[in-house]
Amino acid sequence: MARTATELLSPADQERRRGLRLMKGVALGALVGMAVVFAFSFAFQAQVPALAYVRAAAEGGMVGALADWFAVTALFRHPLGIPIPHTAIIPSRKDEIGRTLGEFVETEFLRGDVVRTKLDATPISARLGEWLSDPEHAERVAAEASVMASGVLQALSDDDVQSVIEDLAREHLISPEWGPPLGAWLGRIVESGAHHGAVDLAAETIAAWLEANRASFTGLVSRRLPGWVPSIAHRLVDDTVYNEAVKFVAAVRADPQHPARGAVDGYLDRLAENLQHDPGTIGRLEDAKSTLFDSPRIRELAAEAWNTAKAGLLASLADPASGLRRRAATALAEIGERLTTDAALQRRVDSWVTDAAVFLVDRYRHDIASIITDTVERWDPNETTEKIELMVGRDLQYIRLNGTIVGALAGLAIFSIAHAFLG
Repeated sequence: MARTATELLSPADQERRRGLRLMKGVALGALVGMAVVFAFSFAFQAQVPALAYVRAAAEGGMVGALADWFAVTALFRHPLGIPIPHTAIIPSRKDEIGRTLGEFVETEFLRGDVVRTKLDATPISARLGEWLSDPEHAERVAAEASVMASGVLQALSDDDVQSVIEDLAREHLISPEWGPPLGAWLGRIVESGAHHGAVDLAAETIAAWLEANRASFTGLVSRRLPGWVPSIAHRLVDDTVYNEAVKFVAAVRADPQHPARGAVDGYLDRLAENLQHDPGTIGRLEDAKSTLFDSPRIRELAAEAWNTAKAGLLASLADPASGLRRRAATALAEIGERLTTDAALQRRVDSWVTDAAVFLVDRYRHDIASIITDTVERWDPNETTEKIELMVGRDLQYIRLNGTIVGALAGLAIFSIAHAFLG
């Protein structure tokens, strides 16, 4: 079932319509009252001369009421449906009114000096800090930001994100040569001796493994001996190999100047030099890198990493008790506290906000004002007329009522002056 126009109006508009109808009735009642008074006084002024003054007042009141009725009605529609020129101003000139209003807002309100003056007089950062320092408000901001961030994450295409990650990784990680910077980095490590700790750790790890895996040496060498060698010689050879390995690792651990350490230093130093200057070493490293990163499994791992990170972020953003949400709320409250107490920070933030607002207004004020123009142009003329009449029509009816009263006083004054001077 179609709804009536009244049902389509909001409760506030319905209340305005009732007030408008009431004031229209009062204004019309004043006009009818003046007409009744005029008819009575006109009929009996010959018997009662004083009624001439009443007639003049009523006559002026009717003229004033009709003139103001015409003026008020002409704003919204043609009086009595007659297409009199310069009537129905709002529906016929709606677009021009919108353009004029947009130009007025643009030239008088959206000016850099006006915005700067207003913002300079407003303690923006202090008020923001006072509001943010309340834990409830900080939690609210964190919750709203979490909803927005979740929406952005869900709107992102996983394939597009993975493509972007892959492109960035290829441009900044895979395409550049690794050899020279890696060799320079390794050279600095060797020169500073920072790798000695890693050598010590390796020696300790090997010593622990030897201690726990003595059985692994059984037959390691003896199985290669001829069959005629006695079994006792087999055990002696294996034990000797094991003991020598243990002694060698112990010696490396105990002697910082052990030749093996020097050999490691020399190897790392040569490797660092080759990575920087030897085309063969650099080429082998680049080939290995390309093979690694072009592997389908690596791409699968990248996709899995993104999906895991996305799922974790969405879960943390949706959970009010998550560490991410709590830390965000705490950080916002701390920022609010600083904005409340730190005068220097207040001045910087106020300056940033003011400069940003002035820049946006100076650069985009025409686009901002065009919102008014474009919106008014899209409005239906009849709906626009009705909306505006509901907004200001009740007050305009007071003009009709005042016109009736002023017209009556003017008519009485004119008649009295004319009667006094002309008889």
